[in-house]
Formats: sequence, C-alpha cells, structure tokens
Amino acid sequence: MTYFADKNVLVVGGSRGIGAAIVRRFASDGAAVTFSYVGSEQAAGKLASNSGSRMVKADSSNRNEVIDLVKNAGPLDILVVNAGVVVYGAPAELDPDDIDRLFRINVHAPYHAAVEASRRMPDGGRIILIGSSGAERVPMAGGAAYSASKAALRGMARGLARDFGSRGITVNVVQPGPTDTDMNPADGPFKDMMHDAMAIKRHARVDEIASMVSYLAGPDSGMITGAAQTIDGGASA
Repeated sequence: MTYFADKNVLVVGGSRGIGAAIVRRFASDGAAVTFSYVGSEQAAGKLASNSGSRMVKADSSNRNEVIDLVKNAGPLDILVVNAGVVVYGAPAELDPDDIDRLFRINVHAPYHAAVEASRRMPDGGRIILIGSSGAERVPMAGGAAYSASKAALRGMARGLARDFGSRGITVNVVQPGPTDTDMNPADGPFKDMMHDAMAIKRHARVDEIASMVSYLAGPDSGMITGAAQTIDGGASA
C-alpha cells in the first residue's frame, strides 16, 4: 500500500511495543519513517532492517537531543511522540529525580518536539501524542505523577491545536488503555484486575493503536484537532 507515499514521518520512541507498531504501519503504507530509540538498540536495529525505516539514538529526557532529532529529520509531514516512562509508587517514597525525569520525557519532550516540528512542517501536517487512559481515570494508588503527565498532554494538544490551526496542522492525543506489550503483557499478573474494569475484557493489540494513529495522520481527519481519542475497552466509560 502507498497510503502515505511521499510522506516524511518521525516517531519519537519507536523501537518497541506501540511505537514499533506505529513505525511498521507507516512504513508498510509507503512513508519514509525515522524513529528514535535510547536503550533498545538490538530491537531498534531489527525493526529498522525489517521495515526499511531509519533509526536514530536520542534521549527524550534531554531537551537538546529531542530538538536536534526533530531538526535533523527534515521537513516532517507527520510527527508521532510515543516515548514515555512509568513511575508508580507511594508519592512520599518515590525518588524526586525519577519524577523529574518522568515529566521531562512525558511532558517536556512532546512539547519541544511538537514546537520544533511546526517550524518546518508544511500546512496540513499532523502531530499525534501518545498519552494514556490514565489521564481519564486513575485505577490504583501510586499513579499520581504518571497520570498527571498524561493528563498534561490533553491541555497541550488543545493549546497547540489553537496555535497551529491557521495552517491546518492538527494536534491530537491517542490514549491507550491496557495494551499487549513487553511492559504490560496480556497474560501478565495484573490482567484480571485490569479487565475487571473494562467493558471489553482484553488487552488492546498494538496494531489497533497504530490504526488510530494512522487515521489521525490521514486525509480524512483534517477536522479532528485538540482531541483525545481513548482506546481502553471502556475502562474509563
């Protein structure tokens, strides 16, 4: 398929899980795809080889590396920011440095990447931030910082949608719930607790998340902006 032929796509955080599925989807639809990784070099190399995409090492906790990544990717038609970290635990016991790093990766990096992309993105471009259904509902104790970081993306998307709207650039958030990845396997120890809260009692597949991203990046979604699309099997219904 050549649905995204001649489109230049950057996926920030694309070596594994949801990010890798997004890379594969765009590459299979004809886009020229670059993705970043930081710690999973072997997985990144395999993905790049199999999909024909380009891998670049960049630490999303480092603002300058994020900005340089976007600059060096060239004029982007589509930016997807997927990089994120999870820190759970009693707030009074968590390392403040870990919390600061979480906000640098989950909030600062998407903002700086989106702003830098807008400087060289053609009219009608697409910016998609990968959030979490944790922005809608905090299902257990210990998730305050993580949920706050993902809720921040909703306000960010609304604001940037206003800022970039005159150029037809859309900015949206995709909010997955439990999704079958290495970090949260469908047969993991917490699956029953997660599924109990869901109307559709299973983990999402990574390709289901990638399909939503593909739709928001495509020509049929030009009037969707500043929105959050939740894919959580009804957990936050």
